[in-house]
Formats: sequence, structure tokens, C-alpha cells
Amino acid sequence: MDKARWTPPLRRRNGPAWAAQKPSWREAKPSLVAEALTRASARRSGNWFVVGASRDVAAGGRPYGRTVGGLEVVLWRSNTGELHAGPGACPHLGAPLRDGRVICGTLVCHWHGLTLDGAPFAGWDPFPAHDDGVLVWVRLDEVGGEEPSDRPVVPVRPAASRAVDAVFTAVGRCEPQDVVANRLDPWHGSWFHPHSFVDLQVVRLPQSDHDNAFVVDVSFRVTGRLVVPVRAEFTAPDPRTVAMHITEGDGTTSVVETHATPLTSEADANPRTAVVEAVVAASNRRGFALARAAAPLLRPLMRRAAGRLWRDDLAYAERRWTLRSTGRFPG
Repeated sequence: MDKARWTPPLRRRNGPAWAAQKPSWREAKPSLVAEALTRASARRSGNWFVVGASRDVAAGGRPYGRTVGGLEVVLWRSNTGELHAGPGACPHLGAPLRDGRVICGTLVCHWHGLTLDGAPFAGWDPFPAHDDGVLVWVRLDEVGGEEPSDRPVVPVRPAASRAVDAVFTAVGRCEPQDVVANRLDPWHGSWFHPHSFVDLQVVRLPQSDHDNAFVVDVSFRVTGRLVVPVRAEFTAPDPRTVAMHITEGDGTTSVVETHATPLTSEADANPRTAVVEAVVAASNRRGFALARAAAPLLRPLMRRAAGRLWRDDLAYAERRWTLRSTGRFPG
């Protein structure tokens, strides 16, 4: 038996207080963040956009609606669980299909009873949709403007049978690039989020377009001086996603995926972006089996922790957009 897995994950921290820690602004060169963002923006998405959590679109449940790039989208499931997606306006008189009902796997418009089974009908054409088990994606070629692909780029995750996942969503007044830039600036962690991170150090920078990872040593604060030290790797698998993988320490193979989905069109003067963050936690520790069994109780706690961080990070992203849109951004 691997004895390492039984070592206590907690450490007692004796490091400096917030104001006494080493400033990170010299290492956090604006050019490094800009170059990382340029590399991320050059990656292909195949026109796939994350629209929500898989469990938000339940078989037998109500339809799920989201606006992506100014385009209304509706999703629902058939009785067998098959995911359907298409334009969110009824082809009859434009009623919002998100307010309709799903009856026996068929979407029924609540204005005049027009029914859709997911096949093309009266000018209503479905969108390709994908359920990866944690998140649901829709391919919108009109919005993405790229060469379409059959499947989205889904980050590597631990096996579902040994993981607990939770999905948090928030909306900010910014563009997707502002959310991605926030995630590609790991240096701000222990300064901007002292309630969650301490002793953050970037130990490796991206080496090339094919090796775009930031490697970070950081301790997650549990309470007081008790922390859990880990090594994490930040990568951008597509232009609107940044994934943080735990590569060493407790929770190795766990991943936090941050997906930035534009709600407004590219030309909108007041852009809004949805942050859809999936936390997929795993551990080899014996007690984690109990955590998986208690997943319905853990998910609200995981979402609350993500929400606390995103109150900070959306302020960062929104400030970045405000400065960019007024020609005052120094980066």
C-alpha cells in the first residue's frame, strides 16, 4: 500500500503576513500575460460554447435557455436523455422556448402549442450539442466563425467514478478575453485572494506555443495557519477556457475548468460574459469515498467557494474591460 497517500494533507504555515509577502508585480510582467492571452486566442474551439452544467438540463425537466453571442439558445432532453439544442425563439411567432414545457421528451411552446422533437421544423434548425458528463456545450457556427469540429476540446479530468464535480456560474460586464486574462495571471493569487491562497510562486513559465503552461506552487488556506500545499498547472486548451490541474500534492489529478461564454454579440457596447466554472475534485485518500457519497451536500459548498473567488476575479475582469474600452489599459 502506498504510504504516501496517508500523509496528513494539512501543514501549519509559518510564512509572512499579507503585507509582508514578497511583491509579485515584477514577475507579473504585462507582456507575459499578453503573450499567454495571444497564444490562447489563437487556439481553435470548433465553434463550441459551454452553456451550463449537465445536471441543469434534466430528462423530464423544463427546457434550459441561454443567450450566446446575442443568439438565443434552448436545450432539453428526450425521454432517453438525448440532448437537443436549437434556436430559442419559436418559429411560429417568436415565443421564448425556454419558457415552454417538455412533455414526453418533446419541447412544447407555451404560446400556441407548437411542438419540437429536435429535428428541423418550419425553419427551426437544431444546433449540434454535446454533454461531456459535467458540462453541456452547443456548437454555434454563426457566432464562432471558425472551421467547425465534431466535438469540443474537453480538458482531461479524473474518472467520474472517483471524483466529485460542481459547477458555478456568474455573469460579468466584460468580454471573454478579460476572464481568460485573469486566469493567465496567476501572480495575483495570494495578494488578491488571501482568504483562499498563500505562498504562491510561479515556478515555470510557458516555453512555447505548444507548451503554454504556467506551473505554480501554492497553498490553499483551510483555516488560520492550516494550509494544503500543491503544485498546479494552468493551460488554455481553447480560446475561452483555462484549466488548472493539480499535478502534485493532495488532490492530484483534480481540475478546475474556467469557461468564458459571451452572452452579447461581439459588437455590443456593453458586453456581458458568463463564467461557467467546473470543479472536478479527486483524491486517493481513503475518506474521499465518503465525500463522493456525500456529493449532493458537498456541491453547494464547492459552489460557494468558487463564488467567493469569482467575486474578486470578476471585479478584476470588469476593471480590465473598463480600462481597455476607454483606452486606459496599461498592459
